[in-house]
Amino acid sequence: MHAVYVDSLSARDPLAGLKVGELADTEPPPGFKKVVVKAAALNHHDLWSLRGVGLAAEHLPMVLGCDAAGIDEAGNEVLVHSVISSPQWRGDETLDPHRTLLSEKYPGTMADTVWVPERNLVPKPPELNFQQAACLPTSWLTAYRMLFTVSDASPGSTVLVQGAGGGVATALIALGNAAGLRVWATSRSEDKRRRAIEVGATEAFDAGARLPERVDVVFDSVGEATWSHSLKSLKPGGAIVTCGATSGPQPPSDLNRVFFRQLRVLGSTMGTRQELERLTQFLAVTGVRPHIDSELHMSEAEQGFARMLDGDVFGKIVFHNGRSAL
Repeated sequence: MHAVYVDSLSARDPLAGLKVGELADTEPPPGFKKVVVKAAALNHHDLWSLRGVGLAAEHLPMVLGCDAAGIDEAGNEVLVHSVISSPQWRGDETLDPHRTLLSEKYPGTMADTVWVPERNLVPKPPELNFQQAACLPTSWLTAYRMLFTVSDASPGSTVLVQGAGGGVATALIALGNAAGLRVWATSRSEDKRRRAIEVGATEAFDAGARLPERVDVVFDSVGEATWSHSLKSLKPGGAIVTCGATSGPQPPSDLNRVFFRQLRVLGSTMGTRQELERLTQFLAVTGVRPHIDSELHMSEAEQGFARMLDGDVFGKIVFHNGRSAL
């Protein structure tokens, strides 16, 4: 099996353990189905895996990747929902305390094929190509859940997206705009602010800038670097929806501001299979499509990882393999 995988972990030099090459096939667990991978997308989760966050050394070597679109054993075009819940779990998979993601316990999607539970396969709408579909199961699903399940933003609400460049941020902007929200975004990069407007933001501001008015909801996946600004940007009674902390997990508490203004801090993680189905239909109906930063052959994976590590990405990086050409 040709794959992008990790064979050693390093918090200081995450790319040191990144490999591209042949890897022995593993025996799939009972009930798992094979998917021929047509496209796989890169996520920050993959960088955290290289650092050893969520991935134990005893599971090495491990194929990386959470996102994939491809062909199942019956010839159906499918997306892979990467949240693997316990076999006996029913309901919201993200609430299962024993859940895992592909590439943590089970081999991931950056390979010729991937094995997943049959319940984790979602039909790919014909309106989406494989590259677009591969962008959805992690960052776009995370954004969909943040917007439409966790937050109470509604058409006409003003929302702020911190860090307009990554996959979750660009998805929040595009989905929010399509749903009738007034979406503002922030970035330290003038180019990314311009591009944020191109994908649906009404206005874009420098990171930490004073806003024209306070907003109803802030979507924050950055963490330490933006947390104080996120709290200051909220109307009384407003909410931060957080799904990650790419700049660090220890933000200033600002508890006085939280209780005095009656602010809410809402956590959100990934999304359910049902939400992924609804997301695909939302895109099919509205015409919204993921912004793809670049498409690379699987052999060029290190280039894509390095760009994400440097923060030199706007949207999604998608990998394909010549053996399962797009």
